[in-house]
Amino acid sequence: MNSALLTDLYQLTMLQVYHDRGMNGTAVFEFFVRKMPEHRNFLLAAGLEQVLDYLETLRFTEQELDWLAGCGRFGRGFVDSLAALRFTGDVAAMAEGTPFFPDEPILRVAAPLPQAQLVETRIINLLQFQVMVAAKAARVRLAAPGKLLVDFGLRRAHGAEAGLHSARASYLAGFDGSSNVQAGMLWDIPLYGTMAHSYIQAHDSEMQAFEDFARSHPKATTLLIDTYDTEGAARRLAPLARRLAGEGIAVNAVRIDSGDLAAHARNVRQILDTDGLPGVKVFASGNLDEYRVRDLVAGGAPIEGFGVGTRMNTSADAPYLDCAYKLQEYAGLPRRKRSEGKATWPGRKQVLRSVGQDGRLAGDLLTSADAAPAGEGLLREVMRGGNRLVPSPPLQEVRRHALAELARLPDALRGLAAAPAYPVTVAEPLRALAREVDGRTSPD
Repeated sequence: MNSALLTDLYQLTMLQVYHDRGMNGTAVFEFFVRKMPEHRNFLLAAGLEQVLDYLETLRFTEQELDWLAGCGRFGRGFVDSLAALRFTGDVAAMAEGTPFFPDEPILRVAAPLPQAQLVETRIINLLQFQVMVAAKAARVRLAAPGKLLVDFGLRRAHGAEAGLHSARASYLAGFDGSSNVQAGMLWDIPLYGTMAHSYIQAHDSEMQAFEDFARSHPKATTLLIDTYDTEGAARRLAPLARRLAGEGIAVNAVRIDSGDLAAHARNVRQILDTDGLPGVKVFASGNLDEYRVRDLVAGGAPIEGFGVGTRMNTSADAPYLDCAYKLQEYAGLPRRKRSEGKATWPGRKQVLRSVGQDGRLAGDLLTSADAAPAGEGLLREVMRGGNRLVPSPPLQEVRRHALAELARLPDALRGLAAAPAYPVTVAEPLRALAREVDGRTSPD
């Protein structure tokens, strides 16, 4: 998935011109979101790790160069030059798990123009998706404090890479684990899984299916009880659970995946308690998102954990971001786009964050990087000369940072309802720079 050809054609057509004209000066690009999706009060920085992996390994293979040479679009000298292309630039970024808001860059690339241009498509591709899923997952976490949350979305994710990255983004944002086995191997994400309805149907007896599973998995026994009759299965479970307990095998939880989850959970909880199984937890899944989870929690449904999949892994209510990766400086001069509705602020920028006396985020200042106090700001250098400055933190550490940052959000932003926009002020030095750039540049 990190092929140099995984890009838009116009990146290569522009690179042909840069090659022909000798345009190899340092270019500065920044990734930012223009405006917040309708159903979001904040976004979470995510995907930086995959961007750095991509930049470190960027190169064209011989097969790719042969194809480019034979496709009839590019000059041989340009194609030959691509054989030596490596990313040699610098990258500054917000730490993953940091909340951010419109117009705030979360990643800045400074590199020779052809390099910085070529990577645009893949950087947007990597950052947008994980930011979307992380924000959605964070909303689920805020709606269900203290509840077990598990990513169940691999099977309906939009492809294998999306399934992996959504497992990573949801864990980063506060989920407790995933059903995605490869994500567990890659990032040490705790794995959770039970059984499918097909497993129950493959047995002639539902109780025999339960017993077989418990004996094969004596330390992780969660039983899916809604294949035929949810309450009936809960009633039949008690004798089996007591018999297994005598052998040192505990039934940890039951899972409900269909119907009125609140009503079934209440009925099942009452049955389990009455039958002497108060320690067996109730876990729910089935087309959940932050709104359904919020309603179940607010309604007092006795559910200890939730499996959340499709709607989170596709960010169903906000499936894309109005985001961009734009040129802000070239050959030492600030640049800016002035298109209607898409104007940008020029130059290298920094985000300065204020915190109130209550420890909550109070507002951000978007300013020129040169105007920011040395060593301050949310964007920190992470790559220099194409090499990482320090090893990336473990995902578990990133998750702790994200949870701490979510706790600092103002209450209005932590809710699911639309809140007044978080204050982001554009500093006067940046406004002055924009006026200077406008006076210097001309469409003629």
